[in-house]
Amino acid sequence: MQQNHRSGFVNIVGNPNVGKSTLMNRLVGEKLSIITPKSQTTRHRIIGIVNRPEYQVVYSDTPGVLQPNYKLQEQMLNFSLSALDDADVLLYVTDVVEKIDKNDEFLSRVQRLNLPVLLLINKIDQTSQAGLEQLVDTWRELLPKAEIYPISALNNFSIDRVEKRILELLPESPPYFEKDALTDKPARFFVNEIIREKALMLYQKEVPYAIEAIVEEFKEEADIIRIRATILVERETQKGIVIGHKGESLKRLGTLARKDIELFFEKKVFLQLYVKVEKDWRNRDNLLKNFGYKLE
Repeated sequence: MQQNHRSGFVNIVGNPNVGKSTLMNRLVGEKLSIITPKSQTTRHRIIGIVNRPEYQVVYSDTPGVLQPNYKLQEQMLNFSLSALDDADVLLYVTDVVEKIDKNDEFLSRVQRLNLPVLLLINKIDQTSQAGLEQLVDTWRELLPKAEIYPISALNNFSIDRVEKRILELLPESPPYFEKDALTDKPARFFVNEIIREKALMLYQKEVPYAIEAIVEEFKEEADIIRIRATILVERETQKGIVIGHKGESLKRLGTLARKDIELFFEKKVFLQLYVKVEKDWRNRDNLLKNFGYKLE
């Protein structure tokens, strides 16, 4: 390993829907985090790794900070809190439309941190120069030690400045992962996430939030990947909605998911989807642990 190799954990936190996952994908250069207009799209802590000969940046996308209403959301909040504990650099993402005092308790934890914090004000294309300046002043009072960067993750505005600063702040360290690693998650995880992303886009109200996707079988052959997955819901009525009239909704979900899975793996995919009711799974500790929502 060459001398002065830099490596570190750069953790992305913030409230729901401020653009954390869009930023993560932009920084990593791959679509690892699913993105929808709905809040609570990200449920897990997802790692994306950028490798160059002289450095390794381990980015971590986290669920939006929220007040939990059930055990799944408690675990999602734990993922966000854990990102404050092991960061070398923290990216605190906000935007030009959210209420600043939305999560005072989480913000107060960030204020007490003794590590570099880059405050990223996202979606600056949605405000005026005067509005942005006012926002910068407000955040400067709230997080006086943070460095403030107005950005647009979607439009790739000022992301290069943020990347440059991250590299300057990375500690000297050997790599934490193999130098060809992109993530710490297995292939099945991304299949689950793609299916869930399409469900969030297709279904309304409570239904997409009650969905979990589980890959039961993943067989990679020379020219095709065969996948069998189960979509869990909490009630029979939700099962009916997911399947739809004559199976039309499930078929549409399967088609959309298959296309994205093929893009992700760059290979032809045969996808079979089934729907199963697992009552109140979002409040059952054993299931949450099985689905990877419990911190080790």
